Amino acid sequence: MSAPLPPGSTVGILGGGQLARMLALAAGRLGIDCHVYAPEADSPAFAVSAARTVAGYDDFAALEAFAREVDVVTYEFENVPGDTAGFLDSRVPVAPGVAALKTAQDRIAEKSFIAGLGIPVAPFAEVCDLASLEAAIARIGRPAVLKTRRFGYDGKGQTKIHDGTDPGTAFAEIGRQPAILEGFVQFEKEISVIAARSWSGEVQVYDVPENHHENHILKTSTVPARISPAVARAAMDFGSRIIAALDYVGVIGIEMFVAGDDVIVNEIAPRVHNSGHWTMDACAVSQFEQHIRAVCGWPLGSPERYADVVMTNLLGDEAGRWRELAAEPRVHLHLYGKREARPGRKMGHFNRVTPRQPQDSMLTRRPR
Repeated sequence: MSAPLPPGSTVGILGGGQLARMLALAAGRLGIDCHVYAPEADSPAFAVSAARTVAGYDDFAALEAFAREVDVVTYEFENVPGDTAGFLDSRVPVAPGVAALKTAQDRIAEKSFIAGLGIPVAPFAEVCDLASLEAAIARIGRPAVLKTRRFGYDGKGQTKIHDGTDPGTAFAEIGRQPAILEGFVQFEKEISVIAARSWSGEVQVYDVPENHHENHILKTSTVPARISPAVARAAMDFGSRIIAALDYVGVIGIEMFVAGDDVIVNEIAPRVHNSGHWTMDACAVSQFEQHIRAVCGWPLGSPERYADVVMTNLLGDEAGRWRELAAEPRVHLHLYGKREARPGRKMGHFNRVTPRQPQDSMLTRRPR
């Protein structure tokens, strides 16, 4: 991008869920409009966006019209079809770029890319059929995790292979799709890195959250994480190296495991990330504003944290606690405007903030 987009410009967002909603709200604070493109007429982001298009991602006439209305395109989910991203990229700047998107969409490409940087990942093998699955199990061992090569999230499209698991049954459970077998990591903690990169190559990294999952869905992110300064530095360094090597523009979420003093990268999410929602109320510049700044060519904001915080997802009927949560003085409540509460559906989140403790200051230093 040759020059920053001024206030009054329009960011196009593919996808209309809660992440797009929070991106649009952050953009509005900067005087930037958002045009949200999504196939679902009840998309939560429509309520807070300046314009909307309700159309499929394969509707190229609608995509053509959309491209004429926006100054840059970004997305809130990683499964944007490659043809869609490529079509738009030939007409308007797209950030993050198509190459980064394709790398993150394919678990084999993703793991190979990360390992090629000399960054630790779990042992892995490509699975095309039952015979290759059996060969991968023989090489990697058990326990292991079998995941679809594409389109998995929140524990979907994966199954664990234990000592007594029949490979054929496991392969059937994921729909006999192209897959990856990963060695099971005996980790102590799950953490993530939320990093941002601008068109000019500037990188900023937020403090590392410690994440807790329930039923494969993120439940809480706690900052500061209960990790050593060395582990924090290693995680942030890995994040900086990955985002630079991808020539990435925008905010990225990178999930990692901690095993002793070792940090193992699990997967990349090429978008703003659930484990970065705490930045909305504990930092001067949230991950959502940071993403808008990055894709619009603005200077990146400081990721400095001025409070300790626990982010908690509200799943399904838990959003009914809004009265109780709204009454708490240090709770910041964020509801997504979804009309139907289904079990496991992310309906909102809240950030419980407390004054920052001085002893955690080493964890916030960005690696150099």
